[in-house]
Amino acid sequence: MSFSRSSRIPTLPTLPEGETVATYPTYLQAQKAVELLAEKSFPVRAVTIVGTDLQMVERVLRRLSYPSAALGGFASGAWFGLFVGLLLTLFSSPGTASVILPAMLFGGAFGLLFSVITYSLTRGRRDFASSSQIVATSYSVLCLAEHAHRARALLVESGLGGVVDGWPARPATPPAPPAAPPQPGLTPGDDVPRPPA
Repeated sequence: MSFSRSSRIPTLPTLPEGETVATYPTYLQAQKAVELLAEKSFPVRAVTIVGTDLQMVERVLRRLSYPSAALGGFASGAWFGLFVGLLLTLFSSPGTASVILPAMLFGGAFGLLFSVITYSLTRGRRDFASSSQIVATSYSVLCLAEHAHRARALLVESGLGGVVDGWPARPATPPAPPAAPPQPGLTPGDDVPRPPA
């Protein structure tokens, strides 16, 4: 699949292009690095932030019970009722009474009922409320090869840290095998031992 440089967002899942110019432990640090590049008039369309080693983290917020489910349902229903009430007030004639309060109460009652019924159906299987996030253990800032050197220089100049050297690592040369000690009765170049003289 190919796509033009002007629209770098592919339509299908595709691995990102470019060299790693910096690596950070948090997304906020990677975001700050890109913001610093943008402030220096760097072509940020050549930059990509890639999170590696993704993990799904579910943080438990509270234990659920009938009262907490009812209260949460009433609150969310009341917010929806407020929205509907405001819409009805905007499109009603000026002399009519406000429908905001009745809409909030009706929405809250419906939300309470719906929340209690939902909780009673899932009781014993999930008695807690939680929030889920996908997080990465590290975030790399990638840049297209033609701009990578300038991006590294700007990040080093800013003092943000995390900049990765652009030179490819040399493969380690394996050590030479140790020379075998000479065996008695062999002279260099001989394959067969000579009888002792």
